[in-house]
Order: sequence, then structure tokens, then C-alpha cells
Amino acid sequence: MKFRVTPRANAFYDMFAASAANLVVGVKILTELLGSTPPERAAIGERMKTAEHASDEITHAIMNEVNSSFITPFDREDIYRLASSLDDVMDAMEAAVDLVVLYNILELPPGLADQVEVLERAAEVTAEAMPRLRAMRNLREYWIEINRLENAGDAIYRRLLAKLYGGEFDALTVLKIKEVVDQLEAAADAFENVANTVESIAVKES
Repeated sequence: MKFRVTPRANAFYDMFAASAANLVVGVKILTELLGSTPPERAAIGERMKTAEHASDEITHAIMNEVNSSFITPFDREDIYRLASSLDDVMDAMEAAVDLVVLYNILELPPGLADQVEVLERAAEVTAEAMPRLRAMRNLREYWIEINRLENAGDAIYRRLLAKLYGGEFDALTVLKIKEVVDQLEAAADAFENVANTVESIAVKES
């Protein structure tokens, strides 16, 4: 493999920004799912798959870039972790949409909208933060906000589980919806992993 001695630092930063921007696209599709009717969901699911494939392509590009660069703008392990965590967010959101389609869940509980609202805010602040990696400045407010959102997401998740197990839904519906709820919770956790990685990078580079 041919290595570059001089890193194309901008390439890494641009790709991280593109990956985060694509999460905003993904969460908008997820929001659209909430207001859709069952016949509309297959097409929404296909669009989500397209967004997920775009995230995969960006992640692979980041991995190829780090593997072909002798010098990187920060630790290789952190680059791998950041790229993977961003990809994990999209994977979880895509899985949630896919499960709604596959299970043909006719009616989604209102609490899902609260989960998605948390993800929407997390996607926005993450997309705003990624370009600031170049200067490693003004990032503290980002990871604090993500931590706050993740805590709010945990509370919403617990309330959703309580509602699911409250006797309103039949057992099979509970199982189906819980899988969707779990994937949305995984997406919120993955956003926190992204923020934790950014914090770790910022501390090392300060």
C-alpha cells in the first residue's frame, strides 16, 4: 500500500462533516415515517436505505484515507472510533425504519415522536459541531448538549416501556414496537459515543 507522508487533513474533516450532515438527512426521513400511512412506508424505507448506504460509503472513505496516510491529524484510533460511531447512528435509525416496514406496524405510539425529536436535535448539533474539529474550539457546549439530550432520551425510553407494558397493547405488538424503540435508543446512545469521542480528541489535542 502506498502511504502519503503529508496528511490531507481537510479530507478527514470534510468527510466527518459529510457523515454528520447525512445524519440530518436520515432523521428527517425518520420524522417523515412518523406522519406516514402504512402504504407510504415502503418507499420511505427505501430512501432510508439509500441514506444508510451513503453513510457507509463515507465511513469506508474515511477508513481508506486513514489507512493510506502516514500522518493523520489526530490519533488513528480516534478517527476509527469517530467514523464508526457516526455510522452507528445511521445504522440504528435505518434499522428502526426497516422494522416498522417489515413488521407492518399499523399504529406507532405517540412517544416515538419524542424519541425522534431528541434524535433530530442531536443530529443538528452534531452536524454543527463537526466542522469545528478543524480548530478544536467551541466544542464543549456540543458534548454537554448531547449528554443532556441522551439523558432526556433515556427518560423518554423508560416512559415508552412503561406504556408498552401497561396492558394497552397485545403481546405481539409490544414485542414489535419495543424493537423499534430499542433501535431509537441505540441511535441516541451512538450520538453520545460520537460526542465522547470528540471530547477525548479535544482533550488530547489541547
